[in-house]
Amino acid sequence: MFSILRIRWAIAPKTAPRPHINCNRCGGLKAYHSSGKFRVNANGKRIDAWLIYRCVDCDNSWNFGILERCCRRNIEPALLQALESNDPALARRHAFDIVALRSRIGRVEEFPEAAVHKEVLGDRPENTTALEPQLGLEMPTALRLDRLLAGELGISRSRLQAWDEKRLLVVGPDGAKALRKPARAGTAIRIDLAGETDRDAIISAAGG
Repeated sequence: MFSILRIRWAIAPKTAPRPHINCNRCGGLKAYHSSGKFRVNANGKRIDAWLIYRCVDCDNSWNFGILERCCRRNIEPALLQALESNDPALARRHAFDIVALRSRIGRVEEFPEAAVHKEVLGDRPENTTALEPQLGLEMPTALRLDRLLAGELGISRSRLQAWDEKRLLVVGPDGAKALRKPARAGTAIRIDLAGETDRDAIISAAGG
């Protein structure tokens, strides 16, 4: 019988995606990064807003549209205030909106690095024999699930594969296929550690 330790892993990507854009200063395709600043333009009762990006080499600017010709009365005052004050949380949210970026730019570079904050959920079992990491994502991440698990458990990816083959690692709903995909919130993970000689070290690395 499993004595399960449930741990929440709150995952926060470190580097925002970078669109690759033809820079008219550099004369070629260049990576652009978010400046964290907005540009807001009012034309009568209509509002336009952009998140400003900068070329990593020459600092040339590119504006990523957030609002386009929106009637002022249809914009929440808190949102307009956040745009005008360059609210860091709002800028980060838009900078990590990979879907919106890809709808505008053909090539977007993603980065897998992420910070993971770990918190034990509920009571800690006296003799843990299984782990259930629960993933919480602040933003979408390019970090593959197998790399996340291996890094945070302090083991190799080949060992993860061996666990999967022995059914000691169960991932739902996509099974082993999920290991090769970016980590996603809602993925169900269970790891049977009952027969592992380094169980305590793995549990400690997991955050237990």
